[in-house]
Amino acid sequence: MVEHERQVAAGAGQAQVVEPAVPEEYGKVEGRTQRQIFWRRFKRHRLALVGGVVLLFLYAAAILAPWIAPYGYDEIDVTALNQPPSLEHPMGTDRLGRDELTRVLYGGRVSLMVGLCVGVFSTVIGAVVGIVSGYYGRFVDSTLMGFTDYMLVLPFLPLLLVLGSLFQFTPVTITFALVVLLWMDLARLVRGQVLSLRDQEFVLAARAIGVSDLRIMFRHILPNVVGVLVVKATLAVALAILLESAISYLGFGIQPPTPSWGNMLTDARATMTTQWWLTVFPGLMIVITALCVNFVGDGLRDALDPKAVE
Repeated sequence: MVEHERQVAAGAGQAQVVEPAVPEEYGKVEGRTQRQIFWRRFKRHRLALVGGVVLLFLYAAAILAPWIAPYGYDEIDVTALNQPPSLEHPMGTDRLGRDELTRVLYGGRVSLMVGLCVGVFSTVIGAVVGIVSGYYGRFVDSTLMGFTDYMLVLPFLPLLLVLGSLFQFTPVTITFALVVLLWMDLARLVRGQVLSLRDQEFVLAARAIGVSDLRIMFRHILPNVVGVLVVKATLAVALAILLESAISYLGFGIQPPTPSWGNMLTDARATMTTQWWLTVFPGLMIVITALCVNFVGDGLRDALDPKAVE
């Protein structure tokens, strides 16, 4: 009897505990990179996706204009004056017989490139001023923000018109003028973000271990304000395109024969009711570009928002 009980006890000790079966996929935890999270959020914004595709198409068409344009932008054809859209001239011709499609493509090279350069350079200047001002504070902050406030009170559109009347604007000079006048809002916005970040634990820890101020500003603080920078950069692109078009429309911007969407509207002002295509197509390009840039800005804001819910 005793021997039998020992055998039963030994058998019980050797018995294996059978765990309930768990599906294999429940045991897998897949992490996402920052790039994957960004793309997952951005593609939810369908208008931003469409706007991004349209912008890429417009920039590609502008860059490739010398190869895809059917005619020269200043090529005159006296046998095709003021013709409406047709198979030979899909966007019609102007009063000198120049092909409107060609001029829209070449005009996009000026308007789009001015907008892109202004967006990039004004963002860089505003970011540097805002980060340095917010990080150091005190005298540096009061000096830089005082200068920023002084620049903000300048009426930049009348100032651009005065500069355009004194000096003939080229794509380079109008880009420089717009960069000088469009960095201030971003600087103040970045400064406010940096003021809330400079006393955070990760900044204090970096200071404690002897990290340089320059590295803290541009290696630790800058990535935390990149969302604001990207969104404001897209808005600056749209604003620069609209301002360049407005200045050219008023006759103080890019001068003929170099086409831009703004001076094309100026040329069509007198024949707006009779040759509608001369107004509709460059105006439509301005509207589409501004809308797409704003849609992309909205998508980037949502994708880069750290408080967004997955």
